[in-house]
Amino acid sequence: MTAPNLAPQFAAFSILLTKMAADSRLKPSHISLFAALFIQWQRNGFNSPFRASRRTLMALSRIASLATYHKCISELHTYGYIQYHPSFHPTLASQVHLFHTLKASPPHSCLP
Repeated sequence: MTAPNLAPQFAAFSILLTKMAADSRLKPSHISLFAALFIQWQRNGFNSPFRASRRTLMALSRIASLATYHKCISELHTYGYIQYHPSFHPTLASQVHLFHTLKASPPHSCLP
């Protein structure tokens, strides 16, 4: 059995991080949260959409404040970097789509 070729996912992630670094609206917490989302996407076999819990994302991104987490996840959605569908159920994780930004070029709304 051969290992899957993950180069396209990591190359797209690298390109997108470079674009994010040039976006003056984003702070380090946005980048950190996006990296945490990428880790969760990877853990879910690069399937999109995938489910991710706030607790896991906050731990991976080292964001301690609920307000900062909600602001960053909401802004990443608003700016077009992710599609985020919150779950208001206490045990069901929220749904996130990364495919539209990592399998193709990011939407124009990603540009400052």
